[in-house]
Amino acid sequence: MTPLPSDELRNDPNPGPLLTIRDLHIRFGSLEAVRGISLDMQRGEVLGLVGESGSGKSATALAVMGLHGPATRITGSIRFQGREILGLPHSDLRLLRGKQMAMIFQEPMTALNPVMTIGAQIAEAIRTHEPQLSRHNLKQRVLEALASVAILDPASRLHDFPHQFSGGQRQRILIAMALVHQPALLLADEPTTALDVTVQAQILSLMAELQRTHSLTMLFTSHDLAVVRQIATRVAVMRHGEILEIGPVADVFTNPEHPYTRQLLRAVPAMTTDRTQPLATP
Repeated sequence: MTPLPSDELRNDPNPGPLLTIRDLHIRFGSLEAVRGISLDMQRGEVLGLVGESGSGKSATALAVMGLHGPATRITGSIRFQGREILGLPHSDLRLLRGKQMAMIFQEPMTALNPVMTIGAQIAEAIRTHEPQLSRHNLKQRVLEALASVAILDPASRLHDFPHQFSGGQRQRILIAMALVHQPALLLADEPTTALDVTVQAQILSLMAELQRTHSLTMLFTSHDLAVVRQIATRVAVMRHGEILEIGPVADVFTNPEHPYTRQLLRAVPAMTTDRTQPLATP
């Protein structure tokens, strides 16, 4: 395969969907985690991929990024900006990751290197695609990245390690690293699961603002229907590796067509829930 020049990708003349997935199958040994799913993502939209644990959400996001190991068998098609990226060599994928598409992982404490300062980690993400930057300009870019996600007094935190930040701050640092090159596609893999409700609301508000500011296309995976409803424009419901229903958030949440979606919505507790009765189970 020929390399994918990053400048050509950024100035994409293709008017079609930013991301197109067709008949995607992902198999781990004898287990088929994703079973022939297809979906399109238009530029600027936020697609919420929702489902229970083991439904195939994260496996799908990792396949788009090309992060599965060699033992994983993946078939089908993943086209990014009109180009097939499934099966690209590692050297070609490096032109895409970070620069054109980036990922926010679920647990920031495991995604960040515990023995590197956060300044060094963000600088490394920048240097990967802009090795020509001077030390002064690199430091300025790091400070701007931290300021963009509301890390207070970033100059005084450059040499701090991940354990010196709260969970919400660590997630903000991951977001800063993901957006430092203003990628066209952001994959957020349950980025608020490990956070308490108050911090979760702050992170969702920040992500929504950054999505609007940078015109991001975002694939947001979550098992939390309330979170998806808050941030997504469209939602796809997954179960057992298949997409059961997909459509605008308002339509799916107010008039779900698939019985599984209706069961999921009935299982969400509300202020009017009769606590003497068991919750509905899918």
